[in-house]
Amino acid sequence: MDTIPMGAEKQKILVTRSRIDSSAVDLLKENGFECVFSPPYATPDEVVETAKSNNVCAIMVSQGKITDAVIRASGSVKVIAKHGSGVNNINLAAAEKLGIPVYRAAGANARAVAEHAIALIIALRKSLPYLDEATKAGNWLKGSFIGKDFVDTKLGLIGFGAIGREVAAMAMGLGMKVSAFDPALLAAGSASCPAGVEAVENMDDIITRCDVISLHCPLVPATRHLVNRSFLEKMPSHAAIVNTARGGMIDEDALADALQEGLIAGAGVDSFEQEPPAAEGKLFQAPNLIVTPHAAGLTPGAERNMATMAARFIIDHLEGREIDPAFLATSAALGGLQE
Repeated sequence: MDTIPMGAEKQKILVTRSRIDSSAVDLLKENGFECVFSPPYATPDEVVETAKSNNVCAIMVSQGKITDAVIRASGSVKVIAKHGSGVNNINLAAAEKLGIPVYRAAGANARAVAEHAIALIIALRKSLPYLDEATKAGNWLKGSFIGKDFVDTKLGLIGFGAIGREVAAMAMGLGMKVSAFDPALLAAGSASCPAGVEAVENMDDIITRCDVISLHCPLVPATRHLVNRSFLEKMPSHAAIVNTARGGMIDEDALADALQEGLIAGAGVDSFEQEPPAAEGKLFQAPNLIVTPHAAGLTPGAERNMATMAARFIIDHLEGREIDPAFLATSAALGGLQE
């Protein structure tokens, strides 16, 4: 590793969260970079001012919107790296117009997110919120409650990337029967599908016959409000849906109505269309709903992996090293923020 000259001024990297794993901070420091942290969910105007006043050369994105104005603010940004995999809060098209590559730490938090999805599936399948509330209220249900088995439970995965594959492996370990719908999986052929997982050609095969559906696809125009009234009406009334991917894939009003009306049995939601969501929102009044604050990927191992991968992307790009194009996010494939 090249030694940074004594007294040399460090280049500044804007990080749009209050902290990142210390190993990534140290890695950047060793390579001549200093982190400038922006408060979580700061407004674009505030982020613009931070980027401009610090003349940042790169942005490590976590929370908040990375608009065209943010990207242009310092006039010196050469690379953007996502602390995670979702890039719907980054204006990819604006970055591309300026010749600024956007890399994402795809797969860095796959295990953690999969564990969270499985935890939500278990809680819903075993009626834990319902039993917890009833027992605390003095309603002893042992004489009347009948639970559900995991064995032969039909789990449908919509999206079968790194996270979906981790979920499938864990679910099969619990005895579930797993099917998956993903155009990329179909294009790659049956050989790319793990043993025990059924690749289906029509998403309706999952929607209409699975006991639990778990979402694991990116938020692009084609998947926005994928889960709408029509989708929910097709699900069996005993089924539940889990989303640890992007919030915009679910029409939250439609989900709230479906839960209130008993169209489906339950839902577990970790991400929302608006973050943070309004506490008085319609969805939060619905029964049989478990919500978490977009926390699926927030474990020590995942935080370390995401931060060090993003830091390495920044260092390698600025030092002219080649980066695997599989980590490059493009507007054509992933859409991104449109402002």
